[in-house]
Amino acid sequence: MEKPIGRLIFMLLLLVFVVLTSCNNGGRSKFRAENNIDFDTIRTEERFYLEGDTRNPYCDIKVDFIYPVSSSEGDLQMLQQLFVRSMFGYAFENFEPSAAVEAYVNNYVENYSQDAGTYKETVSDMKELNDMIPGMDIQDSEHIISDTFYSYYESLSDSITFNQYDVISYQVKQSNSKGEPNSYFVSYNNYAINLKSGSQLTEADIFVTGYDNVLQGLIIDSLMKQNDVESIEELEDLGFFGIKEIVPNNNFLINDEGITYTFNKGEYSAYQLNAPEVFIPFIAIKQLIRENSIVSKLANL
Repeated sequence: MEKPIGRLIFMLLLLVFVVLTSCNNGGRSKFRAENNIDFDTIRTEERFYLEGDTRNPYCDIKVDFIYPVSSSEGDLQMLQQLFVRSMFGYAFENFEPSAAVEAYVNNYVENYSQDAGTYKETVSDMKELNDMIPGMDIQDSEHIISDTFYSYYESLSDSITFNQYDVISYQVKQSNSKGEPNSYFVSYNNYAINLKSGSQLTEADIFVTGYDNVLQGLIIDSLMKQNDVESIEELEDLGFFGIKEIVPNNNFLINDEGITYTFNKGEYSAYQLNAPEVFIPFIAIKQLIRENSIVSKLANL
């Protein structure tokens, strides 16, 4: 009889320990961390040839769209609208997710056709102009005009980076090329959603006044450490620019450890460099975080 009683006492003590631990964790019980949201993914990949001829240039578009399909954390329709808008833009925010994907792809193909038509008209006008110039050698490399339009490519996707404690962070990645040299471009747009309010978090929601000056120094220090240099001048030698004026850009992700800023190519660095990412732990900026904000609770401050 002693063993069952001993086991019962052990289980009771364990239960008390779990309860106390939960209560002392600022309300952030690890057993209730995950937000109660289900996601689905729409994947599509299309190729469109000009005039429907496979011998002609074409445009490629690939979309991988992760979006919420059920939620007990707030207004599902509003949450879906946020995801659609951040993925495809304001012009598509009132579409249902599947309709938004279809409309965006159709719009991309239509824009490609219009660009091709404009190019064709421009080539025709330039040829007529060259014909009017006496002695013009149309084979001269300075005057030769190509009838061939470029092929376009775009890839658009999003990924969930954090989904706990009434906060969702996700990143939208867009890469595209318009065929011309140096036309390839990649951008990263970050979003953090407060599920309690159903709105996107901004720096003003998170930080007290004057935060930008402090963050500026932390961002510069982080970039120097990442690139193993000791001065701003050395960063500029690597392809960075305007670092003395760098400021937080509202392009951030949040998790329970800190905040991560992404600076896209062309903001403070040459296009040849990867987009810089800067992680700042909450412990380093706890004096800047607004009291009783969702982030102060997330950071357990």
